[in-house]
Amino acid sequence: MDSPEFILQFDSSASEEARDRMIFQDDDRIEADRYLQAVDSILCSLASSTIEEGENTLNDAIQIAMARLEYEFRHILITHTIPIINSIEDSYPSSSTSIHELDLIPYYAVNDLRRIADRMISAGYLRECIQVYGSVRRTSIDSCFRRLGIEKLSIGDVQGLEWNALELKIRRWIRAAKICVRVLFANEKDLCEQIFEGLGCAGTAADDACFMETVMGLAIQLFNFAEAIQICIGRQSPDKLFKILDLHDVLDDLLPDVNSVFGSKALESIRVQAAEILSRLAEAARGILSEFENAIQREPSKVQVPGGTLHPLTRYVMNYISFISDYKKTLLKLIVSEPSMRDLAVAAIDVPKLENRSTLALHLIWIMAILQFNLEDKSKYYKDLSLAHIFMMNNIHYIVQKVKGSPKLLKMIGDDYLRKLTCEYRQAATNYERATWNRILCCLRDEGLDVSGSFSSGVSKSALRKRLKTFNSIFEEVHRIQSTWIIPDPNLQEELRISISEKLILAYCSFLGQFREHIKSGKHPELYIKYSVENLEKAVMEFFEGV
Repeated sequence: MDSPEFILQFDSSASEEARDRMIFQDDDRIEADRYLQAVDSILCSLASSTIEEGENTLNDAIQIAMARLEYEFRHILITHTIPIINSIEDSYPSSSTSIHELDLIPYYAVNDLRRIADRMISAGYLRECIQVYGSVRRTSIDSCFRRLGIEKLSIGDVQGLEWNALELKIRRWIRAAKICVRVLFANEKDLCEQIFEGLGCAGTAADDACFMETVMGLAIQLFNFAEAIQICIGRQSPDKLFKILDLHDVLDDLLPDVNSVFGSKALESIRVQAAEILSRLAEAARGILSEFENAIQREPSKVQVPGGTLHPLTRYVMNYISFISDYKKTLLKLIVSEPSMRDLAVAAIDVPKLENRSTLALHLIWIMAILQFNLEDKSKYYKDLSLAHIFMMNNIHYIVQKVKGSPKLLKMIGDDYLRKLTCEYRQAATNYERATWNRILCCLRDEGLDVSGSFSSGVSKSALRKRLKTFNSIFEEVHRIQSTWIIPDPNLQEELRISISEKLILAYCSFLGQFREHIKSGKHPELYIKYSVENLEKAVMEFFEGV
């Protein structure tokens, strides 16, 4: 049986029986070998310049053969594609940093596909071969995309999402992007090379063309989401910085693999898109941090927080800075411009001591400095100077504790600046004690109580009674007011109470020891000595409870 006649036996259009009879069977390669030999013979004859008679018959046979091989090619691809998404999700952790190799199609089927592709390309059917391959493999990858939660979302779609929903999609995309680049796309590239590498005419890389046909649209879909996110949240509030950084980190981590997997000239646009998104994410992060600094300076709230407790701005800024320190590795690369040295000097920051600090550290120090400026402005709205000092003490102490509680932040800020902050909250505590307790302690001094005269005991009882009444009145007023003030940190609260108690109780005991008998010898001593030492100590322990 000659070659054209053998080919016609498997004409799919001739009969249903011929169409259903597959040539490339898993357990038998004899018929497949004969079929390919027949195709080779016809191609060889067509290539001969001496063939004229019977050329139409050969052309008809080769067209039938190509239709059949295309049918067989599609059938092998469909029936031998291994469902990989379950194995990927089970075996490829989201933290993996390397390409994960899989067998997408069994080796023997790959060999059959390569043999078929070789004949189709030799016959001038490269485009048809690529289209069949791309359509089948694209369907497989697309199903993986759906399982991974990758959706086609436009910029408008992303803008319309609530933040919680968008945040969930970003987390899902970050994991999916690693799987797509390092597993799906990388293994598709490898499969294309196994089947098509070395085939094709001069100047045509069949494997590159086939890989582009398969993954180009899906890769664009994958990176379009990251681009839409960058556009939509890159100009929003500082809260979005950390998702920008998460996206930046995963793209920065994936970029070498993207450049490797999409390394051909035909796929240059994918490499460029990924690199441009990464660059814009970096720029967005720098812009958000700059806007955050400006927002702290401009924060206009004039409402006094009750009892001089922590201002929401302080808590927000310091929590934000703590999160920033968690992204130290990334931001050290992204933050390249320093804050103004003049600004740092104005903030009473010892600039020479900051020579070895990173640019990021200088920005964090500057953020804390402008936070303090803002707090000082807010403290001026308290009519009670003592409460203004409590407010500053509470807030600067909180800053110190947040720095101490974050080893990464402390390492960047440095001990020198931490000591400066510590001195400032302690100075605020000292200023409070002076503003509140100096006038009370003045009542417990003996100046002005002496009298002269031959019949005098040396102490003016009326002046002594007046002094004690003044002490009782002022202390009661201070106790009434300052019991409603708040020191939220229990250690700081206890520290300040002890400091007050040591000064007050010592002065009170000394005063009573010197003048108690003068009061007791007169009428109604209980009107003047209203507090025992124990009661006074107890009253001091009731300060700053916010009651």
